[in-house]
Amino acid sequence: MSALPVFVDVDTGVDDAMALVYLFASEEAEVVGIASSAGNVAVQQVCQNNLALLDLCSVDVPVSKGSASPLTAPLRTAEDTHGPEGMGYAQLPATARGLTEYDAAQAWVRAAQEHPGELIGVATGPLTNLALALRSEPALPRLLRRLVIMGGAFDYRGNTTPVAEWNISVDPEAAAEVFEAWGSGTASGLPIVLGLNLTENIAMMPELMGRLAAEAGSSTRPMSAQDPRGTRSSASNPLIAVLEDAMRFYFEYHFAHNEGYLAHLHDPLAAAVALDPDLVECRRTTVDVELTGTLTRGMTIADWSNLWAREPNALVGVDVDPAAFFDRFIARVGAFAKSSLGEQA
Repeated sequence: MSALPVFVDVDTGVDDAMALVYLFASEEAEVVGIASSAGNVAVQQVCQNNLALLDLCSVDVPVSKGSASPLTAPLRTAEDTHGPEGMGYAQLPATARGLTEYDAAQAWVRAAQEHPGELIGVATGPLTNLALALRSEPALPRLLRRLVIMGGAFDYRGNTTPVAEWNISVDPEAAAEVFEAWGSGTASGLPIVLGLNLTENIAMMPELMGRLAAEAGSSTRPMSAQDPRGTRSSASNPLIAVLEDAMRFYFEYHFAHNEGYLAHLHDPLAAAVALDPDLVECRRTTVDVELTGTLTRGMTIADWSNLWAREPNALVGVDVDPAAFFDRFIARVGAFAKSSLGEQA
């Protein structure tokens, strides 16, 4: 079976990087484009992270620069969560790769037009680029085969405000435009939306990182909450070393916020579901985004009881098997690291 064309919009970002590596490691996926979104860090840093990851993984994919700011609000970034360059403690190699001459919104449209009815879109950052793409090509919902969005929190607490999730909160207007576009009844299929209520079940822990290193055939020192902050990876495999250094910062952030020495892999779950929607159970509903509430701006609301009497515009993830996800993630990324990068000399 031929590989599925996949277009990814990311604000890389520790877990975005893990999602990209998962897609590179999946034989059924052909990543045909990467859109860089301002979010976890500024858009130029996101571009550099994406280009450097391609070098590290020896993969060739066009990378396009997205909007430097949300549609209307000033940009907020999350260096406290992802590190000053977005990759935790990891130091990515310098790269001479360049960006496309066209921007990320154009990249969305080009990819959809080149693969009509076949393209799978994955959005793991703010939805600014996708909203701009929809403004230039309103037929985009009909052109995509599938869209997976990591964003929102449904009947669940937020991680940016008490009710709002990060990606939606950074650009609520863009998210509202995207959900509206898929609510017209003309889309080829409803987007799969994975909120915090689902993705926080996907908790990466030191023992799982140890399994990943073993799968890659890499020697490494086990990660522990007792390690001094900023301890660098001893992994012999260069990709595993980068992932461990990135994840350690993420672990420390969650530990400092009393969530345990772990990290939620929000974005890799979206990547996995893009290739296999059966990994999650979803409910069909209508989703909208609060734009004006003093306390609730950026909140995602699902009309489970159809009180709005509007067309459904989303399949909201409500259940997932974390063990099944991690078995697949570790097998794929471990084999990819082993075969593509091997041991350092």
